[in-house]
Amino acid sequence: MNNSGDPTGRNDPTDTADATLSTDGERPVLRFERVLAKPPEAVWHAITDREELGAWFPCEVIADAWEPGARISFPFPGTDMTLTGVVLEAEAPRVLAYTWGEETLRFHLTPEPGGRTRLVFTDETPPGIAARNAAGWQICLGHLAGESIATDAWKGHFDRYTAAFEPALGPQQGPPNGS
Repeated sequence: MNNSGDPTGRNDPTDTADATLSTDGERPVLRFERVLAKPPEAVWHAITDREELGAWFPCEVIADAWEPGARISFPFPGTDMTLTGVVLEAEAPRVLAYTWGEETLRFHLTPEPGGRTRLVFTDETPPGIAARNAAGWQICLGHLAGESIATDAWKGHFDRYTAAFEPALGPQQGPPNGS
């Protein structure tokens, strides 16, 4: 089964802020596609530099190196939660993939006219947290794109994704305890 439709019901192919869901593989995959105003080298820096990651990623990112096999830790400020991961693929400034706890995140960067970058971001996720992750990544990628986002926007995204994903994936969990 592949549900590649827009969960908001807006079938505008130029509106790429929302996640699409694929259930064709072993685990669900969330996919986001955005065109960012910076060239691939600058976007690569934003997805690999610890300080720049702090502006948009949902936790700290501490990587030994951005090369296959390197270890990564992801401490969540204000909590006792720290995820770990491993770099799976790193080809600057095109592809970065790593595990994030039990998920696999992948960033694919393609140059676009005008010095811009097409970012395709995927999250291979456990089924029960797909809506939560889609809502969170939508906010995070919005920050990466330089968008101003209302502090309560997460809940609306989560509700839409829950309604869209539950028929294929079953009940969806909200934020982790303490969030």
